[in-house]
Amino acid sequence: MASLRLLLADDHHIVRAGLRCLLEAQPGWEVVAEASDGREAVAKALETRPDVALLDIGMPVLNGLEAAHQIIQSLPRTKIVMLTVHDSDAMIHKVLAVGARAYLFKTDAARDLIAAINAVHADDTFFTAKVSDIILTSFRNNATGTQTRPSPADRLTPRQCEVVLLLAKGRSTKEVAALLNISIKTAETHRANLMRRLACHSLSELVRYALRNQIIPA
Repeated sequence: MASLRLLLADDHHIVRAGLRCLLEAQPGWEVVAEASDGREAVAKALETRPDVALLDIGMPVLNGLEAAHQIIQSLPRTKIVMLTVHDSDAMIHKVLAVGARAYLFKTDAARDLIAAINAVHADDTFFTAKVSDIILTSFRNNATGTQTRPSPADRLTPRQCEVVLLLAKGRSTKEVAALLNISIKTAETHRANLMRRLACHSLSELVRYALRNQIIPA
């Protein structure tokens, strides 16, 4: 079997250890880097240039969606497999929008992860039957004109989701600016725009929104 270089990103050490054992049991496969948050995943990807990156959606500092977006922008040949415990329609569409090639529930990893990686490495896609049904239903609804209008929350960009994540985790505007390498004024503008767009009038409302949309794990 040809050599395959993998990056593994999840904020739980025990999950990474289990997945690493599963992956490196495959002949020729090597986990060249591990990361515990999205920002580290991007840095490790740029350093090691893996063939496939496995990213947990609900990582701290930078979520998996924004990490995937940044990796794809810088390394278009690196294929992305998203791992999650969530199965919401909105999250599936967000994963597809950033360019990930596979969406896999962690509960299915032992059974489907190897097949998913082989598929994306061969320039194919991989979705479980449940995810495929959701995608097909969405396509049919669009074709028949019955697709419901997306809410403002569904149209958040990966960067906006990242700002929501940091604010919901109690980060100050100054801390958000430092973590995202933007000016304090830009961070304040992001916060004001998001609070208005999401109709959140307090930090507690923002936290509830982030939990409901799986931007931060429950």
